Amino acid sequence: MDLKALIRDIPDFPQPGIVFRDITTLLRDPDGLRHTIDVLAERCNDLNVDLVVGMESRGFIFGAPLAYQLKAGFIPVRKPGKLPAAVHSVEYDLEYGTDRLEIHQDAASPPARVLIVDDVIATGGTAAATAQLVQCTGCELAGFGFIIELTGLNGRAKLPDAPIISLLEY
Repeated sequence: MDLKALIRDIPDFPQPGIVFRDITTLLRDPDGLRHTIDVLAERCNDLNVDLVVGMESRGFIFGAPLAYQLKAGFIPVRKPGKLPAAVHSVEYDLEYGTDRLEIHQDAASPPARVLIVDDVIATGGTAAATAQLVQCTGCELAGFGFIIELTGLNGRAKLPDAPIISLLEY
């Protein structure tokens, strides 16, 4: 299946010169969505993960059904103030400023193997910050899974040494 055909390009969003890869058109296509999860599960199966971590919010969309397919648990990583129990927190750089992500302190414990999943890897900041949160739990980082990789932004360079699986490259 040609997944790129299901992803809409939006020129000049969010600012002039940027081509935004809109996955909402993929998400609304039942066969495309099913195929995306199935292929990602197939490619991640050999990582032998116990837990899938998805970042707010698109990481939730792909992470939960992927966890189901891999017979793993799912852990949400959230923006500040959204998790009700004690958290580990990490601040990371954005293009203009900083942001923060959090994970429950009791979300995972060793020797769990954790797969981090998101829709897109661009500059790598969010995925790298999430990897830091996984390290706070003491668990083993099994790898990363992305639907789209924007290769020109070299986000891989920010990530720790672990397998990186991306279904599509732009």
